[in-house]
Amino acid sequence: MRTPLSTYRLQLRPGFGFDEAAAVAPYLAELGVTHVYCSPYLQAAPGSTHGYDVVDHSRVNEELGGAEAHARMVKAFEQHGLGQVLDIVPNHMAIAGRDNRWWWDVLENGPASMYARYFDVDWDPPESKLRDRVLLPVLGDHYGRVLEAGEMELVREAGAFVVRYHEHEAPVAPRSLDDLLERAAHRCGSAELESLAAGFGRLPIATLRDRVNIDARHRDKEVLRGQLARLLDDEHDVAAAVDAVVADLNRDADAFDALLERQNYRLAYWRTAQEELDYRRFFDITSLVGLRTEDELVFADTHALVLRWVREGQLDGLRIDHPDGLRDPEGYLTRLAEATGGAWTVVEKILEPGEALRRSWPVAGTTGYDFLNRLGGLFVDPAGQAPFDALVAELAGEDPEWDAAVREKKDFVVRRVLAADVHRLAEAFARVCESNRRFRDYTRRELIDALRAVVVAFPVYRAYVVAERGEVDDDDVAVVTAAVARARESRTDIDGDLLSFLEDLLLLRVTGVAEGELVMRFQQLTGPAMAKGVEDTAFYTFVRLVSLNEVGGDPGRFGVSVAAFHAANAEAAERWPATMLATSTHDTKRSEDVRARISLLSEIPGHWAETVRRWRTTNERHRRNGWPDPAAEYLLYQTMVGAWPLELERALAYMEKATKEAKTHTSWTDPDPAYDEAVADFVRAVYADPDFGIDLEGFVARLTEPGHLTALSQQLLKLTSPGVPDVYQGTELWDLSLVDPDNRRPVDFDLRRQELTRLLDTEVRMPHLSVQKSEGVGDIHPKLLVTHRALRLRKERPDLLGPGASYEPLHATGASAEHAVAFVRGGGCAVVVPRLVLGLAARRWRDTTLELPEGDWRDALTGAEVRGGLVAVGELLAEFPVALLVRR
Repeated sequence: MRTPLSTYRLQLRPGFGFDEAAAVAPYLAELGVTHVYCSPYLQAAPGSTHGYDVVDHSRVNEELGGAEAHARMVKAFEQHGLGQVLDIVPNHMAIAGRDNRWWWDVLENGPASMYARYFDVDWDPPESKLRDRVLLPVLGDHYGRVLEAGEMELVREAGAFVVRYHEHEAPVAPRSLDDLLERAAHRCGSAELESLAAGFGRLPIATLRDRVNIDARHRDKEVLRGQLARLLDDEHDVAAAVDAVVADLNRDADAFDALLERQNYRLAYWRTAQEELDYRRFFDITSLVGLRTEDELVFADTHALVLRWVREGQLDGLRIDHPDGLRDPEGYLTRLAEATGGAWTVVEKILEPGEALRRSWPVAGTTGYDFLNRLGGLFVDPAGQAPFDALVAELAGEDPEWDAAVREKKDFVVRRVLAADVHRLAEAFARVCESNRRFRDYTRRELIDALRAVVVAFPVYRAYVVAERGEVDDDDVAVVTAAVARARESRTDIDGDLLSFLEDLLLLRVTGVAEGELVMRFQQLTGPAMAKGVEDTAFYTFVRLVSLNEVGGDPGRFGVSVAAFHAANAEAAERWPATMLATSTHDTKRSEDVRARISLLSEIPGHWAETVRRWRTTNERHRRNGWPDPAAEYLLYQTMVGAWPLELERALAYMEKATKEAKTHTSWTDPDPAYDEAVADFVRAVYADPDFGIDLEGFVARLTEPGHLTALSQQLLKLTSPGVPDVYQGTELWDLSLVDPDNRRPVDFDLRRQELTRLLDTEVRMPHLSVQKSEGVGDIHPKLLVTHRALRLRKERPDLLGPGASYEPLHATGASAEHAVAFVRGGGCAVVVPRLVLGLAARRWRDTTLELPEGDWRDALTGAEVRGGLVAVGELLAEFPVALLVRR
């Protein structure tokens, strides 16, 4: 196994599968990456465009080409010297009908299923209607209305029966067939069918308390099903009788209801999932059910194929999706490290500002959101904060306050979006309180209020207490006590003793089986509350400067100092030298180049405020009933500036997602058609307005080259900082993508091959390089040049840029020193880039210098020779805006 020196993320999907990935292997090898980093490609739900909805861990995705195409891809990577990293999903599976055979078996057999232990289902909830049953909230209306309208249908398939509702299917429990088959037997006079009916009826009831004879029950029902299938195939009159009873049942709502009441699931209106749900899901997505990966058998069955690939050398590393959803992330990662022999592994751990990755986790680091936000902050001018605050206050009528926005949106999410999850947790809390005389008289409402308050106040995604092992560390104590203290301050109506008791429980000061279960389930809720409240809600309402609104970011912090950036890089070099570095991902709210351009606005707050006021006046005639609201309109303007040229259809799709995620006037679950239509009409109108179009293009034109300069600085810093840099597909050229699914659009690899060929065939000379270069025009693309040369250097000289290479900041002096970011890696590679380039353009470098270590240096980008010692930054960057120097 090789530790990657760099990765290139490929988003596989129908239309770009294994063969297409194999076809770009020569290009990626020439580009200079060492490893291809693939999105999940185990068998996913039909039509999946991202692969995170896995339905079968035992095979590769057929829609990507299946096993044979996968083998061709692996061979192509090997032939071109490329390793492979795979994104895997241990937290959940998609429950896409019979495609997930484990879940299908659970629906058929309930807690007596051979796979009941695989899923995080509460088989013994307080509601008797759900005991030993799974709630299936898939109906478009209330159950009775749907049933009486004849929208559900019972269908026979050989010796099995299925309930269908539009595209949804569920199996009929074998034991519940006795009445149906007995009526058919009486109709046709078949003694054999009557005997089979009795046999089905004698199958043990599927309950949590009767799991002793699971194998025998499974064997018996399969024997009966096979006998029934043969009988119906051989005896056409018997089959006709059964089908006639099925037809009668489909016309009789009472009879159909009686059959459905005997199933191991309860079909329900989809909205019931907002309040009632008896299984853990991924965030608020009811079609993704939580896996109990902490179970050794579940781990083995979900990881067998991936671990085989690691053993065979097909995979050098793994990216772990959403580890915070797991019951015991560290326990899982320890087991994984043992199973892989310590393969390079990074985790999608979202670190909040000030939070550190747990040193005890056996991983190389995170997937890079912490780096992304530090890097992006370098290019935000902190002097712009006060004017931006004033502008937003002028638009919205109030001063923006990030912490208040977070509290408000997290509270909304736990009350509305995750209410069912809170109610499940409250039942666990109630069980604990019932056994404690001081707390048994608290009502469910009081318990729910206490839980909500602490979840809302939680400062990070989660704590990592392990009740089973009695593990609580200092970080856990800090975050739990801080959350409870904030909850006590903000919710004075909640009994302080109850909050103190909850704190004691969460820190294992009070222990027991029920107490431990409460702790572990609480920790699996705070992450979804943070993700849904912040990333999927507040990020679309707190729109002061949206380049700061990235996963794991703090939009309340306006900029990052050069000193803070150096300190974090130095710490990474020491503690996490092989962590992943990212600037764009499949989950970023906007691409690296869009953020680079938007961040420039922080340098011209006055001009930006005047422009926004002018645009609002110009477009006043396009509003309907005051819609869109000022926040949505302001978000649209920032988006258009950042991503221009932006096609109308992409802008419409983005604003639909943004306004629905904001959940202020409309949402995915409770849309307001009048508001949605008004926003869409406004977008169409401003696109069609020639005066606004001319004004917008003129404004963007002044930012395009500075945006490219910033993007080049970002790219070079990522490719040379301590860690393993990732290039998200297509971003080696300018990329102006927005949030998914926009950032999963097809990539033009033919164009990129042509550009790379031109670069390799052309001797680089500086009028051949234009920072303004657009794709397909000119000689050499500057971002591709930076990407290729830095990747090649990493590959050829890991002593300079690989794990273990030292990191030393270089400090500029002079009038424009604050505009320079520079450091030395491995004692022999120096990087110098500009920041805050609009201000720099006005000041220029003038007397700014830095002390380059002694020796002879050559710029890997331009070929320029440089002598060590005191160097004028303006001369160093005279030919090209960034420098990558290598000491001879």
